[in-house]
Amino acid sequence: MPDRARAAVLFVCLGNICRSPTAQGVFETLLEKSGYQGRVDVDSCGTGDWHVGKPPDPRSVSEAAARGYELGRLRARQLHVSDFHRFDYILAMDRANLATLRALCPDDFPGHLGLLLDLLPGGGGREVPDPYYGGSGGFATVLDLVEAASEALLAELQRRGFIAHGSA
Repeated sequence: MPDRARAAVLFVCLGNICRSPTAQGVFETLLEKSGYQGRVDVDSCGTGDWHVGKPPDPRSVSEAAARGYELGRLRARQLHVSDFHRFDYILAMDRANLATLRALCPDDFPGHLGLLLDLLPGGGGREVPDPYYGGSGGFATVLDLVEAASEALLAELQRRGFIAHGSA
């Protein structure tokens, strides 16, 4: 991990309009509610470029809003190789995107590159399913998984000393 007091987390999916912006919004809200707003840099991106500049999928926005998360301000962007120098944690939503990340990852990347759900106990190898071609239930499932993984990520950042327990 880079030697700094402030962590940087990047969530990655394919188009950056469903899963990764949901993870960004959920994790930012968790940080704010925990009193850690501004203590962790959070962003999201896609490995593909076809949605660059677009807001999250309206179904993601709607499902997230029903749980108190604001995603409408976010805009899709594509992964840049420079992201490997900016972020301590680069968390993919699925194995296909993780494979793309590994192929682009510089040999000297000192951070954590893995699946988001690997942070959950018993979550090893599990993927956040892509809800894009399904119904609204898929977006609720994404939120359920992302909320649980966000709690685990916060605990990981505390354990690694990026955020001190009780220092909110």
